Amino acid sequence: MARPSRRPGNLPAETTSFVGRRRELTELRQKLTQARLISLVGPGGVGKTRLAIRAARDLNRAFRDGGWLVELADIRDQTLVTSAVMSALDLRDQAGAKPLDLLLNYLKDKELLIALDNCEHLLEAAAQLVSHILRAAPGVRVIATSREPLAVTGEFVVPVPPLQLPNADEPLAQVRQSEAIILFAERAAAASGRFELEASNREAVVDICRRLDGLPLAIELAAVRMRVLAVDQIRDRLNDRFSLLIGGGHAALPRHQTLRTTIDWSYDLLSDPERILFRRLCVFAGRFTLEAAQYVCAFDDETAEPALDRLGSLVEKSLVIKEDTTGVATYRLHETMREYAVLKLRDAGEVDLVGDRFIEYYRSTYLVALPDARYRLPEWLESLDRDIDNVRAALGHCLTDRDAIRGLDLATAVGWYWITRATTEGVRWLDAMLELGPGNPEAQFWAYFLRGFLAVLKADPISGPPALARAVATGRKLADPKFVSQALSMSANAANLAGDREAALRYLVDAEVVTEEIDDYPARISVLQARVLHGFFGGDIDAVAKAATEGERLSREMGDAYSHEMMLLNLGGPALMMGEFDRAKSYFTEALKIARRMDDRVAEYAVLDELGCVAAAMNQARLAAQLIGAAETIRTQAGASLLPILAPLLGQAEAAAVASIGQAKFEAEVEAGRRLSRDEAIRLALGEAPEKPATASPNGQMAMLGRREADVARLVADGLSNKEIGGRLFISERTVDSHVRSILNKLGFNSRSQIAAWLATANR
Repeated sequence: MARPSRRPGNLPAETTSFVGRRRELTELRQKLTQARLISLVGPGGVGKTRLAIRAARDLNRAFRDGGWLVELADIRDQTLVTSAVMSALDLRDQAGAKPLDLLLNYLKDKELLIALDNCEHLLEAAAQLVSHILRAAPGVRVIATSREPLAVTGEFVVPVPPLQLPNADEPLAQVRQSEAIILFAERAAAASGRFELEASNREAVVDICRRLDGLPLAIELAAVRMRVLAVDQIRDRLNDRFSLLIGGGHAALPRHQTLRTTIDWSYDLLSDPERILFRRLCVFAGRFTLEAAQYVCAFDDETAEPALDRLGSLVEKSLVIKEDTTGVATYRLHETMREYAVLKLRDAGEVDLVGDRFIEYYRSTYLVALPDARYRLPEWLESLDRDIDNVRAALGHCLTDRDAIRGLDLATAVGWYWITRATTEGVRWLDAMLELGPGNPEAQFWAYFLRGFLAVLKADPISGPPALARAVATGRKLADPKFVSQALSMSANAANLAGDREAALRYLVDAEVVTEEIDDYPARISVLQARVLHGFFGGDIDAVAKAATEGERLSREMGDAYSHEMMLLNLGGPALMMGEFDRAKSYFTEALKIARRMDDRVAEYAVLDELGCVAAAMNQARLAAQLIGAAETIRTQAGASLLPILAPLLGQAEAAAVASIGQAKFEAEVEAGRRLSRDEAIRLALGEAPEKPATASPNGQMAMLGRREADVARLVADGLSNKEIGGRLFISERTVDSHVRSILNKLGFNSRSQIAAWLATANR
């Protein structure tokens, strides 16, 4: 029976070594055998996130379905907590199921660990969701981090203390084992190139760590100053600053004040342009690019110089975090830093100014990209996957400010995201923006059209027709036949789904009449898709094949991946029904390749089911069963229902497969298919060779790596970056990053340097 080739989970590899926390880790391991929810509670900067991730990594293998990190720091909307958990678990709100129902249905029989990080600003929503999960999924355990408990029944609260500090009279060897000292030494060495705790600097380092109460974030901020200061200078400057606050005495400050004072010190050491840039960066809700920072934050005389140098300086000083995502350098603020920057932005009176530029950046960026979005959809979706937290924040600002014009512009400009990634969320944003009042006339049209489109995708016969009727009326008011045509075609689809064939035909005929007078690709392809759907609902396979043939040719020529995928599916169905199995397989295979590029889960499940039917008809019963099982898993993860047209075809395929190999073997193969990862299932369907284990190495560990993982490991050992590895192996940077994380997880390593050392040993 097939099994997943890699450990389930999304836990990040540690980019820096994990310091100490042995007592807390031991307590967490023990408590998770007794409690299903553990909340790590403590002030900002104490290291709750790193502790939760390390605990989840250590405990990952105790859970059949792995460990998963859910990052809530960048979420500002209580209603998006469920979506954040779904995203972390690689589920997709792309069909009819409500997100909460989809999530709970998926988790009900799972054995996994969820690390729910940074809950403090979303306590109510996080607590409600965790309560639902604990009731519905007995095999799920949760580690939450927050500044206060979730107050959920059965919660076990573990206060997270600062790092262990040395006693003044301990010998040097013992001081070196102190958690706080280890952290300072490591960060100081990283900043200055070389640092070791010695008798000559011991007193100063101990004094710094004790003055900073063992707070990890404060220690890191101080240690990074080793780039320009000696350790004695850091100690003296910290003591001077703290003495001012406590009147020259020896009283201790509260820990939150200690951290605030340390950040104050780092902030005051910045140049004026650096301070301005830093405080303005707080407007970003998630990761941001250099271009975004340049437009939103560097717009006046003081910050007119290129932002790259200033941003790089903030990264070097540990005030901003740099990450590489999908081949693009991105940046973000630690949550504590963001909170501090917000206060500075308010003091400067710039909240409205910077917030306005933030909204305008994402609005203009995606409005400009919109005309070409459908013709470069995989790349466009990759960009929006990176920006989505900021887009959500911008939409939230528009709602708060009752800015219907820019809100509707932005909500409609990212419409392809709602269509392919988040149908329920898209419905919520569009409804909220439409309630604010009229926007730009074209945006008003697209809001109604998208609202109807999403209703069709969710098989919602109630809300779709009214929205599309408004879209038709708005298009006519604008006197734009392109808009009228698309709205009428989508109205025909909605009517067919509602079972009103008479209305569907009327809308379709009207759309055809309007479209005959114009030369517009979106209008033409929409009419062809409406003809296809009308033919399917009426059982007219010839009409389906005729419209789909023209649609496939047209969408291929235009480079419209979404429509091309659909038209290939539309052609494959009639070929399958008419017994033309080789032709059906050709259509479905090409459609699956497009679906994989776009990460279209609904199309993936449909194609796998249909290829299962083809395999059964071609006497490949084991393959048919596995594909049917894999399709079921992907369908569940997307919250989709079985397409009515597929039900009889699957019934015939299952009967043929059972007749060939028997009921017991068929069920075993279906279960094997259910356990395949999406990548494995797609590779199986496409006839691609599975990743093979590499040859043996020390302790047999190399056998744990797939062929591609072994290739990536060798290039990591050669010192290549993810981007360089992707170029060498002709894969995306995101895929390289996924392989590196998997390698680290399988081998139990924390860094790329460990991979290099391990391979060096293997080659001796």
